[in-house]
Amino acid sequence: MFISTIGFSFAPMRISFAFLSALVLFVSCSTKPQTAQEIIDETIERAGGARYELSHIQFDFRDHSYSILRSGGLFEYTRTTYLTPDSVLRDVLENYGFKRFLNDSMISVPDSMAGKYQASVNSVAYFFSLPYGLNDIAVHKELIGTKRIKGRDHFKIKVWFDANGGGEDHQDEFYYWIDQDSLQVNYLAYSYQDDGGGMRFREAVEPRYIRGIRIVDYLNYKASDASVKLEAIDDAFEQGGLELLSRIENDNVTISLLED
Repeated sequence: MFISTIGFSFAPMRISFAFLSALVLFVSCSTKPQTAQEIIDETIERAGGARYELSHIQFDFRDHSYSILRSGGLFEYTRTTYLTPDSVLRDVLENYGFKRFLNDSMISVPDSMAGKYQASVNSVAYFFSLPYGLNDIAVHKELIGTKRIKGRDHFKIKVWFDANGGGEDHQDEFYYWIDQDSLQVNYLAYSYQDDGGGMRFREAVEPRYIRGIRIVDYLNYKASDASVKLEAIDDAFEQGGLELLSRIENDNVTISLLED
């Protein structure tokens, strides 16, 4: 039997499509992270998540080679410096403390210097691994609001640390600007107290994924005007009020996942 479709209305189908589209939009919006903790959780997941926990990362930074090894809650960060073809210095920071080796022999380091070496190795590992580490027990997070930078909307999150477990530089403050769409860290800024104190603003560049872990380099800036406050350094960046100091490049990056 032939049934004519002349005059037949497709309105119910249009309504169904409209309803489904609205439902998808509602679900998408309802699951969008809203708190600092939710934003950081999703940012870490998109940058590598659990892969950080069982990985061996190696890279070159400036005049040193670094190794970041994490396995089941244990970690070992190593900085290797080639003094001569036959002389290698290794600084090793692990759960149980800091050690320095010249070739294969452990050498004594005064406590005052050991603290500086340890902080230096830890700092490189920390910045390289971001956003991993932002859920450490000593970390506090607060969603300050949103900020539009270079035409994109970002969550602006303040981070600070407990004295207990926050390391030697626990008094430092950080801000992170996380893209609202990609949920990736595009910018960060921090204050520091050592060497007379100061502030830095970093712009993530050259993002790439290796074995599922996000790696970036940075453009490193300082404020041209000493009156700029850390919490307003994003405004200074947008207005061209920051001075480019250096480009932070991580070269020859290799990553092995220990679960493989």
